[in-house]
Amino acid sequence: MRRAMRRMWAVTALPLALGATAARAWVGADAPPPPAAPPVPAIARAWPVGVRPPVLRGWEPPATVYGPGHRGVDVGASAGEPVRAVAAGRVAYAGRVAGRGVVSVRLAGTDLRTTYEPVTATVRTGDEVAAGQVVGTVEPAGAHCGARGCLHWGLLRGETYVDPLLLLPPWLLDRGPSRLLPVLGVPLPKG
Repeated sequence: MRRAMRRMWAVTALPLALGATAARAWVGADAPPPPAAPPVPAIARAWPVGVRPPVLRGWEPPATVYGPGHRGVDVGASAGEPVRAVAAGRVAYAGRVAGRGVVSVRLAGTDLRTTYEPVTATVRTGDEVAAGQVVGTVEPAGAHCGARGCLHWGLLRGETYVDPLLLLPPWLLDRGPSRLLPVLGVPLPKG
């Protein structure tokens, strides 16, 4: 009992006595950091709503697990608008969470899962979906995005939230300027 009490005192009092850096070294917290997660592949073939919806609120990663932030992006959408799977996968969940409709799709060939809310699902858990396939419709969201309606689009790797815009290849994220290509073998108009 005494030994356990001494150890507990040492673990709790040591950071105060030695300072945070020395205490971390003593308890082994200076071990090498875990390996970096692999990059998110740009596998999306469509936006979840519309052609190029406005991003009303972007990705704001929290500083801590339970800290403030925005664990996804809000894209402009109207109630009743179709919601599409951004990439092929299997529906991991389609139902209600805290009174809001949620559809979650595990993306094929990855360890990633997208979430869409508030959505009235038109798919069921376990369904296979193709990129661009409608998985539901946007529900009225109340005051989440102010006067304008929106869809919250999230992306998770395990239990870690990731910026869903990373799924979009450059040609979907920002189309850039139009480019005219030469037309060969077409006769010129007579004039």
